[in-house]
Amino acid sequence: MKHILKYTFSLCFLLSMFLGHSQVTKDTITLKDLDDKKPKVTAPKSATPEVKKDSVPVPPKTDRYGLRVGVDLYKLTRAFYDKDYKGIEFTADWRLTKRYYIAAELGFEDKTTDDDRLNSTATGTYIKGGFDYNLYDNWLDMENLITIGLRGGFSSFSQDLNSYKIYNPNPYWGEQPSIAANEKHSGLSAAWLEVAMGIKAKVFNNIFVGFGVQLKLLAMNNKPAGFDNLYIPGFNRTYDGSFGVGFNYTVSYFIPIYKKKVIVPEIKKEEASKKKK
Repeated sequence: MKHILKYTFSLCFLLSMFLGHSQVTKDTITLKDLDDKKPKVTAPKSATPEVKKDSVPVPPKTDRYGLRVGVDLYKLTRAFYDKDYKGIEFTADWRLTKRYYIAAELGFEDKTTDDDRLNSTATGTYIKGGFDYNLYDNWLDMENLITIGLRGGFSSFSQDLNSYKIYNPNPYWGEQPSIAANEKHSGLSAAWLEVAMGIKAKVFNNIFVGFGVQLKLLAMNNKPAGFDNLYIPGFNRTYDGSFGVGFNYTVSYFIPIYKKKVIVPEIKKEEASKKKK
């Protein structure tokens, strides 16, 4: 009897231990499963503020306006190789708008013309005035010019008839010698229109070199009595009737007076759209 109670008590103890262990295991598994099934909450990422790049403001483009003065090197140096010529010409232009320039030339010429029948000397001053239109679109800070323009010219001069030859249609005995005349005709004048085309390039700061060609049409020619004007200061020779051609090679200096901002077309469109809104 004593042994039976002993075995019964041992069996009950083992059974209770087994049941307790099973309950703990079940609870542990259940909690673990619950933990696995819970939604995982991740810590919110710290929002990094967008870093704006510093924009460097671009300075607005400006055009310079002012007076450009120069001298014609061709006329100035021609006396070194042509003993029958003396002359000088000063040029100037003033910028009115982005494209248009007021232009003028002032000069003096003394030219001796030795023709087949006449030898004469024309001496006088001239002035030309008009405008130029710049056809060249500069980029960056360039200030080069390709121009076409119109001028009106006027010259006041004198003609000296130095000598002449009598025309002999039958020169059997040879040409007649020249006859000294020494006639002076003063107070003469002439006027003309010309189309001027030229190029000016900036080579140094404010210093420009240029080349120009002029096509001229004589509108008024006050001739001396007895012979024609073979050469008119500022117009050039008159061998081709009422038409003349001239050219110059200039070096000039630009004197800046003020500046104007250049408005880019895209900016103009944006401003127009803002006004509509």
